[in-house]
Amino acid sequence: MKIVILDAHTANPGDLSWQPLQDLGECAVYARTSPEELVERAAGAEVLITNKVPLGAEVLAQLPQLRYIGVAATGYNVVDTAAAKARGIVVTNVPGYSTASVAQLVIALLLELTHRVGHHADAVAKGRWAACPDFSFWDFPILELAGRTLGILGYGEIGGQVGRIAQALGMRVLANRRHWRQPPPDGIEAVSQEQLLAQSDVISLHCPLTDETRHLINAQSLRLLKPTAILINTARGPLIDEEALAAALHAGHLAGVGLDVLAVEPPRADHPLFGAPRCLITPHIGWASGDARRRLIHQIAENLRAFAAGAAIHVVNS
Repeated sequence: MKIVILDAHTANPGDLSWQPLQDLGECAVYARTSPEELVERAAGAEVLITNKVPLGAEVLAQLPQLRYIGVAATGYNVVDTAAAKARGIVVTNVPGYSTASVAQLVIALLLELTHRVGHHADAVAKGRWAACPDFSFWDFPILELAGRTLGILGYGEIGGQVGRIAQALGMRVLANRRHWRQPPPDGIEAVSQEQLLAQSDVISLHCPLTDETRHLINAQSLRLLKPTAILINTARGPLIDEEALAAALHAGHLAGVGLDVLAVEPPRADHPLFGAPRCLITPHIGWASGDARRRLIHQIAENLRAFAAGAAIHVVNS
């Protein structure tokens, strides 16, 4: 079985091993693959592994031996799944591998926005505490989370983990999802999207990106938020109208924003949120702990092993 990994660097920049996949067949590993290199590198492969390299209908038509695409992520919009299905190509993803890591980052962003630990530690390093006439100083309001309300838009696996941590911190938790297959867990209040936006002190986005959720946070919905609210997005960048969010921040609306994702990644140098007040942006690192990436690689291999055995799992185009 000929396996080609198209963009290995992000998931494994060298600190982990591809051995679980190399054990399954002849395996070519490329750190990155440009559109110009794609067809040549994929030629003759029965298996392609991609994280962010797009595999559209035109590309798939040039790869007659391809039988399987493993997406090295949970989201699989980089693959034309309908075109793959029409050609008999199975497409799989890896759900759930980064739940704990992403939820941890949500809380890290929230704690930074409410306590400004990094800012104050930097102030100490610059000598401001040593020069202070008092035993203590702070130059941002410090907020206590206990008793405040967290709203989770998109209550799935990661949203549920965030909710459990928030409850441990003493927060009230509201949740909204499109369909509740069963009642929400104890202490989680199911509310409408409008109720959640209006009542929450903190809003955390965990929705998939669809036509319905694109620009879910826009100029109109931002007006529903409390001016003291905190907004966090570790899900998908296009859930937010970034121009509208930048305008709201510059107008003094919202106490803070924490983002780990943007609509285009990497972003352009003049992105409207760069330099916006009260806005923290991290470079899409929620999924990137060593533990999560190790689970990712092992699950990619397990998906391929199941496919080779005729019992494919985590198929997204069945």
